[in-house]
Amino acid sequence: MKTESKGMLLGLLGVALFSLTLPATRMALESFDPLFVATGRASLAAFLAAIYLLLGKHRFPNTTELKYLLLVIMGVCFGFPIFTALAMQHVDASHGGVMLGIMPLTTAAAGAFLFKERPSIGFWVMAFIGSALVIGFSLIRGSGSLQWADLALLLAVVTGSVAYATGGYLSKTLGGLQVISWALVLTSPVLIIIASNHTPPEFSAVTIRGWIGFIYAALVSQYLGFLPWFRGMALGGIARVGQTQLVQPFFTLIASALLLGETLDSTTVLFAIAVFFVVASGRYFNIKR
Repeated sequence: MKTESKGMLLGLLGVALFSLTLPATRMALESFDPLFVATGRASLAAFLAAIYLLLGKHRFPNTTELKYLLLVIMGVCFGFPIFTALAMQHVDASHGGVMLGIMPLTTAAAGAFLFKERPSIGFWVMAFIGSALVIGFSLIRGSGSLQWADLALLLAVVTGSVAYATGGYLSKTLGGLQVISWALVLTSPVLIIIASNHTPPEFSAVTIRGWIGFIYAALVSQYLGFLPWFRGMALGGIARVGQTQLVQPFFTLIASALLLGETLDSTTVLFAIAVFFVVASGRYFNIKR
């Protein structure tokens, strides 16, 4: 199998795993505070990461890698999980799935800005149209104004895209699981302090659905999903493999209906389809690496 094809398949696997993040977060929020969901899931993942790094005797990142790890930390350990948890208090997971549908283009833009990948003009046109669709969807849902939840989701998109692009770049020298492992371990003291200050009054009151959502978000969304995702971008390129995220809104919509019983109205489905076609069109424009 060609290197780029292998990268695309690994990226698609990562997307499938990440597509359940928003439904899992909403399930966790039935029992937990949003800041506990965000930092608690990262704290649990950091425990697994520490075991992996110790058993594998992996080297400590060098100075240049540490600089880039800060960008991964800002998005993966804080920005994306916190902003999505706050947003999921106020909007459906299906709504969030459409808003996050722009991430393939924003991830490619981050790769272009930070690591000198050079998408063509046509690609940027598609990025503009896709962004306009996402903003238009949020305005329709907000009766002409952006809701706080939509602003939180847009911040999640920005911070997550920068972290994804940077993680893909670092995977070339560190390896996918080492990137997310070092990011989690280095920030674990701060994560644990925040999580401990937002624990539920009684863990016995936490529902089974709450635990399932939290554990999935911690083990898969926060950790294991990054193994195929970062490795895929390292093999196939940040912008190219990032386009596999175009199917994520549909996976999220299906999961939201099955796991949460959310009703998928025509507006949500139509905007999801529109974003899909815009992002898919972006794949046909050249991206120089």
